[in-house]
Amino acid sequence: MGGKGANGSPGSVRHGGTRMRIVSVGECMAELAPLDAPATYRLGYAGDTLNTAWYLARLRPEWQIDYVTALGSDAMSDSVLTFLRDSGIGTEHVIRDAERTVGLYLITLKDGERSFSYWRGQSAARRLAEDPMRLDAAFAGTDLVYLSGITLAILEGEGRAHLMEALRRARRAGTTIAFDPNLRPRLWPDTITMCAAVMEAATLCDIALPSHDDEAFHFGDADPAATRDRYLGQGAGTVVVKNGDGPILHAEGGTTGRFEPAPLPRVVDSTAAGDSFNAAYLAARLDGQGEATAIAAGCALAARVISERGALVHLEDM
Repeated sequence: MGGKGANGSPGSVRHGGTRMRIVSVGECMAELAPLDAPATYRLGYAGDTLNTAWYLARLRPEWQIDYVTALGSDAMSDSVLTFLRDSGIGTEHVIRDAERTVGLYLITLKDGERSFSYWRGQSAARRLAEDPMRLDAAFAGTDLVYLSGITLAILEGEGRAHLMEALRRARRAGTTIAFDPNLRPRLWPDTITMCAAVMEAATLCDIALPSHDDEAFHFGDADPAATRDRYLGQGAGTVVVKNGDGPILHAEGGTTGRFEPAPLPRVVDSTAAGDSFNAAYLAARLDGQGEATAIAAGCALAARVISERGALVHLEDM
């Protein structure tokens, strides 16, 4: 699965009874999600890579799921840290920054589709990759490191370069790298910079999890096959092209396939659809399941998540 693999041998991943250690890297934000009453919102905590870590911790509570981020030293940041710990997510590598706090976003829904308003200039997570030695310590001995294009976009100064180099070192040491491009042009200075950074990340990832609609708009891909082939051409060993409710194309080790998802239920809130898909897919692959089984698991979880409001849906309540 992917390039070097989590046990250091080409194309392989440890699985089958092994307690996995997965590290997710990114930003945890305060989330204001709409309730039924007008102008009434529920406070929660979410963020694309945090959402995936949270669902992984639900799906595989016996695994070690760690989160690498930076928080402030204020009461809101304390609440986020408590939330992570209570969710079974490891916080050993969370940095505390006395000068900053957490970012905030508000969800607006229309016919089940979401749009966001963000306040993240003060986010401590923008400094999560300032210290390369901290990154190396966080990634040491991991089976899989997961990140997204948003992770890359928010980093200040030399942070992006530090993170890329740390990922390269981890991969050489045997860690599998999984990457969701999650293209968000408003977070980048320009589209050229965004596309260049995403393609650089693609050169060092083992598993690429792009979404065709975003990729088509920003890279000009004519169809999901073009998206798949572009990431394969950059060196990704495994590519899964999410495609809304359409066919999912995938490729691994020179073999390509097509998966037809079941019809979606009524969409209440599409927030975290891709994040939850990624969690179930990665959990199944690390368990040793094949591509079709893992994609089916991803689709099933995403379908459950979008039937409720908010990014994080308690599966036992569904």
